[in-house]
Amino acid sequence: MGQVTITRASTEDAQRLTRLCHVSSSYQGVYAEAISTVELTPAYITQHLVFLAAGQDAHLLGFYSLIRDPPELDMLFVADEAQGRGVGRLLVDHMIEQTRQSGLAGVRVVSHPPAEGFYRRLGARRIGTLPAKPPMTTWERPELWFTIT
Repeated sequence: MGQVTITRASTEDAQRLTRLCHVSSSYQGVYAEAISTVELTPAYITQHLVFLAAGQDAHLLGFYSLIRDPPELDMLFVADEAQGRGVGRLLVDHMIEQTRQSGLAGVRVVSHPPAEGFYRRLGARRIGTLPAKPPMTTWERPELWFTIT
């Protein structure tokens, strides 16, 4: 994979972050509707902590967005070609450090069901289940919590 750099996203990154969401194979089939209208706008990037992971060639490998109040991991996406290469773990580790620096006690994650195991392997614990919210989500979603020490 080479070196991965994590930096704060700028408003100029809005389109490429949105595109990464829309082409993600994680949100196909039954999950496609939930991501079809997602748009990371320049205002969203300014308002929240949004960080991107890039390779040596500045190729976008993934990103996350953290809402500070209340603390919640709003989005985390890893490019299909970077899946299984440690990028997601780097992003979560970075998110936890940002949370710690902000003085927050923890972070809520409302997980995409197939991603629950990933978050749990990284230390999140399940605290509940959120019901479906048709038409966008027709499935229950695991609610997780990362405790920040």
